[in-house]
Amino acid sequence: MTETTRRAVMFGAGGAGLAAVLSACASYGSPVAEPAADTDDSLDEPVEEESEAPKKKKKQPKALADTSDIPSGQGKIFKNQDVVITQPSEGEFRAFSATCTHQGCAVASISNGVINCPCHGSQFSIEDGSVVQGPASEPLAEKKINVSGGKIRLA
Repeated sequence: MTETTRRAVMFGAGGAGLAAVLSACASYGSPVAEPAADTDDSLDEPVEEESEAPKKKKKQPKALADTSDIPSGQGKIFKNQDVVITQPSEGEFRAFSATCTHQGCAVASISNGVINCPCHGSQFSIEDGSVVQGPASEPLAEKKINVSGGKIRLA
């Protein structure tokens, strides 16, 4: 009879120890609950003071070019920014990816109203980036620009 009682005690103690270990592991890595927000009205004052502070103006991205740098009926390639800026007609500026849609070569020149890819001879319109001559079958992706104060910036 003593042997059965010992087993029962040992088994019970082992089970309690296992339960303690498992409960400790269950909370490991769990986020700690944030304390509830205090509703004291005095805490609202700094927030109101911050909201009355003058707002900072957003910095504009650096200009890629002056509008005078892009001749009418032509364009300019900005390799580092992967963009081609064109001026299809006086005062109208457009921007496209400088990566050919055929096999990913960088376009290299602009002449006679087309953007030229040197790899396989694809040509794209300076007006809308559409394919003028293949093997490319997709137009150049259009990029958004802002033209303001004689400066051209990526949007």
